[in-house]
Amino acid sequence: MYIFINTIYSIAALIWGDWRNWKQYYPTILFFIIGDFLYNFLLYKKPMWTFHDLILPNHTMITLLAMTISYTATVLIYLVRFPKGWLKRFFWFLLWWGIYIVIEYINNKMGFITYHHNWNFGWSGIFTGIIFFILPIHQKRPLLAWFLSIIIIVSLLIIFDVKISDMK
Repeated sequence: MYIFINTIYSIAALIWGDWRNWKQYYPTILFFIIGDFLYNFLLYKKPMWTFHDLILPNHTMITLLAMTISYTATVLIYLVRFPKGWLKRFFWFLLWWGIYIVIEYINNKMGFITYHHNWNFGWSGIFTGIIFFILPIHQKRPLLAWFLSIIIIVSLLIIFDVKISDMK
């Protein structure tokens, strides 16, 4: 399933991504990837979700595939085509939030993602919204995005009662 999804992201990135100006978006791509690395590192012993696949052997391989292909494609399309005007931006946000949520919903129903430690599909919806809210902020004001991300990470650690001893 994840190879199929990442193939679709690759095709979309080839068609709609701004590859000529990729360097301009590279810091935000890394920001997106670092966020996932932090999740996988900090919550190694207490994951909130785990990916499963029929072909890829484990969560780590699936995550690395998403980091390199899905996240890059997402940033190169989402931010490059980020519209002017609040209403257009809102609908663009909803479109991308919807794409990610529909994919996760299907993956959850098919058993390709499982939730743990009180995480659920609703939390994924909120978290996905935060991601698509913060990516454009990072593109324009990276320090503000990092500051907001730290607040969000600490808040989630508190909400889900993740202790230092739960971390790797």
